[in-house]
Amino acid sequence: MNDSLEPLTKDFFQQPTLELARSLLGCLLVKETEEGLAAGFIVETEAYKGPHDRAAHSFGNRRTKRTEIMFGQAGLVYTYTMHTHCLINVVSAGINEPEAVLIRALEPFEGIDLMTQRRPVDQRRNLTNGPGKLTKAMGITMEDYGRKFFEPPLFISEGNPPEEIEQGTRIGIQNTGEARHYPWRFWIKGSPYVSR
Repeated sequence: MNDSLEPLTKDFFQQPTLELARSLLGCLLVKETEEGLAAGFIVETEAYKGPHDRAAHSFGNRRTKRTEIMFGQAGLVYTYTMHTHCLINVVSAGINEPEAVLIRALEPFEGIDLMTQRRPVDQRRNLTNGPGKLTKAMGITMEDYGRKFFEPPLFISEGNPPEEIEQGTRIGIQNTGEARHYPWRFWIKGSPYVSR
């Protein structure tokens, strides 16, 4: 492991979901694989507030094989497949409070050649500017489901706190009633790596 990249402690994840979604901005998402290490700064997140949020997989406390990890401790890895893409979330809130934060976009930082091999693109900003793009580039798969973000090989490390954070509605959740209007998407102002 790169000695300068240390996982954040599990205490970092013990904050309310909306606060965690903001706090994750600027942190480094790191994945170690046999091919090497890849890392990127988190530039965009979306919060999902569980049982009372129609856009959350756990709306109404829905407990399935897929959502089971959301009922665990904060800081666990929740991966799921959507339109053949693997997406990655940070489980948040308390035990049996199934909330999570989706990581929507990264700014590539380390292992960029490796990321480009996995996901050839013409411009670097297109490498990880979407939730399905970043998992492919980072080598994150469904096998990462249930890991801990405070332990290698897939972890979140301290990065650079953003100067300014913007906030707006979440993306791609049209059929969720009032939930589609919640301003629970956060991004680093001016980052060219934000998904759209």
